[in-house]
Amino acid sequence: QVQLVESGGGLVQAGGSLRLSCAASGRTFSSYYMGWFRQAPGKEREFVAGIAWSSGVGYGADSVKGRFTISRDNAKNTVYLHMNSLKPEDTAVYCCAATHFFSSTRYADYTYWGQGTQVTVSS
Repeated sequence: QVQLVESGGGLVQAGGSLRLSCAASGRTFSSYYMGWFRQAPGKEREFVAGIAWSSGVGYGADSVKGRFTISRDNAKNTVYLHMNSLKPEDTAVYCCAATHFFSSTRYADYTYWGQGTQVTVSS
């Protein structure tokens, strides 16, 4: 059974940092592309960053470039989202997901999803 479990969310002041983790289990993810999405109340789900599990090559959406980075640890089967210079508009539930579609930013392409972790940035 595939499981993606996020952790690391919380309350932080603007300008602060958080590191989100997504622990994957239940299958071999080397052929998957992993993505982080977020959804704020009343807003659509938004792609944040993605990474190819095999190569470790990742990228982020324009809204987070220069502030967020994505990485993965093969030994721990974990993907990370490093968030710096956080802004109140980054407040959302952050979810990780897995897809076979390389570099996809469309949430409909993602097969497996975690339950999400809340990030709240105070001004």
